[in-house]
Amino acid sequence: MPDRSRMLGEILIDMGCLTAQELAEALEKQKEKNERMGDVLVGLGYIQPEDLTRALAEQFDMEMIDLDSADIDPAVVEMVPAELAREHKIVPIEYDEDEGILCVAMGDPLDLYTLDNLRFVVNCQIEPVLATRQAIQDAMEKFYGLQEHQIDEMIQEFTQNDVTFVDQTISAGGNDEITADDAPVIKLVTLIIAEAVKSRASDIHVEPMAERLRIRYRVDGHCYEVDSPPKRLQNAIIARIKIMAKMNMAEHRRPQDGRIKLSVLGREIDLRVSSLPANHGESVVMRILDKESVMFGLDQLGFHADDYRIFQGMIKRPTGIILVTGPTGSGKTTTLYAALNELNRSDRKIITAEDPVEYNISGINQCQVNRRAGMTFDKIIRAMLRQAPNIILVGEIRDAETANIAIQAALTGHLVFSTLHTNDAPSALTRLIDMGVPPFLVASSIQGIVAQRLIRRICPECKIQINADVPVLKAAGMTDAQIESNTFYSGEGCDNCKGLGFRGRRAIYEIMVMSSRIRDMAFNVDTTDNIRAQAIRDGMHTLLMDGLRKVVEGVTTVQEVLTVAKKVD
Repeated sequence: MPDRSRMLGEILIDMGCLTAQELAEALEKQKEKNERMGDVLVGLGYIQPEDLTRALAEQFDMEMIDLDSADIDPAVVEMVPAELAREHKIVPIEYDEDEGILCVAMGDPLDLYTLDNLRFVVNCQIEPVLATRQAIQDAMEKFYGLQEHQIDEMIQEFTQNDVTFVDQTISAGGNDEITADDAPVIKLVTLIIAEAVKSRASDIHVEPMAERLRIRYRVDGHCYEVDSPPKRLQNAIIARIKIMAKMNMAEHRRPQDGRIKLSVLGREIDLRVSSLPANHGESVVMRILDKESVMFGLDQLGFHADDYRIFQGMIKRPTGIILVTGPTGSGKTTTLYAALNELNRSDRKIITAEDPVEYNISGINQCQVNRRAGMTFDKIIRAMLRQAPNIILVGEIRDAETANIAIQAALTGHLVFSTLHTNDAPSALTRLIDMGVPPFLVASSIQGIVAQRLIRRICPECKIQINADVPVLKAAGMTDAQIESNTFYSGEGCDNCKGLGFRGRRAIYEIMVMSSRIRDMAFNVDTTDNIRAQAIRDGMHTLLMDGLRKVVEGVTTVQEVLTVAKKVD
C-alpha cells in the first residue's frame, strides 16, 4: 500500500534532493500561490522534475518509467484516441491481452478522474505508471503529432530568410494570390524542408496514415520520424508541395514527378519530388539534391590507398568503359562526378546523358533524358558521338541497345563512364552478357568495374574503444592474429549524433581491373564465382575486405559493414 502518511517534502529530504531550509521557504511560497508543493519546488529550482516524479512514485508506491528509452508498440498507442491522450496528458505504454490491462504513463498520481474516464473509453482495466510531464509531452508529440498551437510557435521561431525560392512564380493556390489561410501551410512546408536540410537528410517522406500524417527524414540511409502536423492539414500540405513542384493539382490517381529549386541557408538546393497515390492519400517523397554534398575530390571519397591508386589509373585511360555498380542510394553518382571533376579540363570535351540531370557541373555538357520527346539514352549517345567528345557519361545501362552503343563508343576511341545495378563487380560482366551483349565485346571494351556501398561512420564526438566482438569478427573473416593486433571502436551516442553513435557516411569499394585472364574468362562466358576468385587472386579487395579495413581504421563498426556486405565463400 502507498505510504501517503509521509509528506512529499520529507521524502525529498530523505532522498537528498532538498534541504529543510528550502522546504520551509517552499511552504511559505505555497501559501501565496496556492499550488501543489511539487510544482512550487520545481518552480523555485530546488528540485528537478525527475526528482519530483521519483518522490511521487515512492509516496504512492507506483512504478516510474523512462519514456525516452521505452519501446512502445504503435498498436498500443492507437488504443487511446489522440484527443483523449492530449486532454488528460497520458501515453499508453503496454497492453496485456491475457489480463486485459492497459498500462499508461501519467504525471499526476492523484488524477483518478482520468483513470475512470480512460477505463470507460477503452473498456479495460488501467494500470498507471509515472513519468515526467516533459517526457509525456515529448511522447505525445512523437506518437500523436504536433498540435496547432505548437506549429504556430515553430512558425514564429522560423525566419523566412532561411529559405528562398529560386522560382518566384510559385503561388499558394494555383493562382498569383496568397491568402491569409494559405500562409501558415506555406510556412510549414518551408519549415519542413529547412529542418531536413539542417538535419543532413537525403529524403523527406510525407506519408498519410489512417489517423495521422507522418513526416520522416532519411539521414545517413536510415529513416527517422519527426514531429508531424495534424491530420487535417494533410491535403493542404500535399497540395502545396505539388504546386511548388509544378505537378498537376487535379491528378490524384496517377504517380507524378516534379522538381523544386530553392536556396536554403545560403546553399542552392534542388528537390526531386515524387507523388504516389496510396490508401489514405498521396504519399510524397522529396529527394534533396545538395550540390555541396556531392562535389567531392577523389581523395575525399574514402578509397584505401591501394584502391585510390588503381582507380586513378583506370580513369586516366584514353578509351574503354568504366562501370560503377551498386543499388540505388549507394553513392554511384558521387563517385562518377568526382571522377569527371578530376578529368574536367579545358582540353577535354565531356558530355553526359542522365535521367535526370541531378547536379549541374561547370564545364561539362549535360543532356537530360526525355522519352516523350524521343530523347532516350541510346539516341543521346548516338548524337553525342557526332559532337566529338573525349569522355562520355551514360547515367545507366538499362538495356542491350544502350549497352551496345556505349561499347561501340568505347571501341571507337572514347572513355565511357556508366552505372549498372549488380551486387558486386564480377557479376557486372555476366549481367551485360545476359542483356544480350556479345561476350567478345564485353571482354574487349570493359577496362574496370567499381562496386560500392555506403556505411555509417562512427561519430567522432562520442567515439570510444570497445572490446572486440570475437565471434562476429571471425565470422566476417578476420583471423585471431588480426583481432588481437587491432583496436576496435563504437559510438556511445551524444547530441552531435542524436544518440545514434553514427554521423555521416563513407563508401566501401570493390575494384576489379580487367586483366588478360579475366578477359579470357568473360570471352568464354565463365561463371561469376570463377571470375570473382580470379579477381581476388589478381589483388581485388571485396566489399567485405574493404569494410574490414575501415573497421580496423576506426571508421565504422563490423556490424555496420555486415549490413551491406557479406562474406564470399
